[in-house]
Amino acid sequence: MIRAVRLSFSIGDFRLDQFNLEVAHGQYFVMLGPPGSGKTILLECLCGLARIASGQIYIDGKDVTNLEPRTRGIGYVPQDYALFPNLSVERNIGFGLRVRGYSRQVITSKVMQAAEMLGIVHLLKRSIYGLSGGEKQRVALARALVMQPKVLLLDEPVCALDEATRQDICAQLHSVQRQLGLTTIHVSHNLEETFSVADRAGILYQGNLQQVGSMNQLLREPRNEFVAHFMRCRNIFSGEVMAVKPADGSQPASTKFRAGGVDLVVPGKHKGQIKFIIRPENILLSGNPESGSVDNKLQVKLVRSRDCGNYIRIELNGPLNLVAHLSHAAFADLAAKPQSDLIAVLHPENIHVLPE
Repeated sequence: MIRAVRLSFSIGDFRLDQFNLEVAHGQYFVMLGPPGSGKTILLECLCGLARIASGQIYIDGKDVTNLEPRTRGIGYVPQDYALFPNLSVERNIGFGLRVRGYSRQVITSKVMQAAEMLGIVHLLKRSIYGLSGGEKQRVALARALVMQPKVLLLDEPVCALDEATRQDICAQLHSVQRQLGLTTIHVSHNLEETFSVADRAGILYQGNLQQVGSMNQLLREPRNEFVAHFMRCRNIFSGEVMAVKPADGSQPASTKFRAGGVDLVVPGKHKGQIKFIIRPENILLSGNPESGSVDNKLQVKLVRSRDCGNYIRIELNGPLNLVAHLSHAAFADLAAKPQSDLIAVLHPENIHVLPE
């Protein structure tokens, strides 16, 4: 496993301050965040390319804070792959082994094993020039894996690839990580990419770790407005608590609050001013005023719809201006056009109140 304890680092206006992170042995962890949030700097601190001002870094319980990068047991694949253009694929992969004085026989054997694992044996005699983005990514990964690291750090490993190649590489990364049981930290800003590989993920913003958890927790139980927005939820609103109904044995406690001039109900006990979110895929739409439960029904008007490939994005005006995601089949059944009057049903269990 890898553990960072109270890391502090600064360069220019950017700071990591008392930063803590723990990634369990064999876990695939993705660090998310917008550009400039500190993701690459964090990786450089962990592998020793950037010196921290204070704090400790542990790998498998060993303090590696003051060790040189090559002695930390970390495999690092930078965003630009950093391949040597004057060397063949084979010599790129074996570079670290040669520097450490391994015999030619051992180098040949280890390079072949890594190349076979990643399906690039046919590239070994090729020059780096002329390789595709996906091929270069596999070569860079093989160069990291051939050293048999304890931890693998990947900085935006598929950001420069086309969509189809990105999916293939992510599948291969996940497969290799599982096969080797490698503790992996993968930096990204892409949610689809993250969902395809991550066991857990964290969201970094301006050097501060906003939240860590499963992708489902980040998606449906964000801790704050930034996390909700980063996870593509545009339905973020404020409300004022009107009444709390305590549990009565047959029913759990619930809270009635007012937002946008309408009363809504949410499970649990809350007080004062609250902020809440509704995931766009959890909004139910109907053209029938009688549809849905008694609670949490809003009259809305369809403003516009847009085909986003896997779903239809719908913008709605009403007491709360909502964004909903419907499947193509559900949208076809709705048979709604711009300016159509609709009913939006917000089931109480699908409303998430952000922590104070």
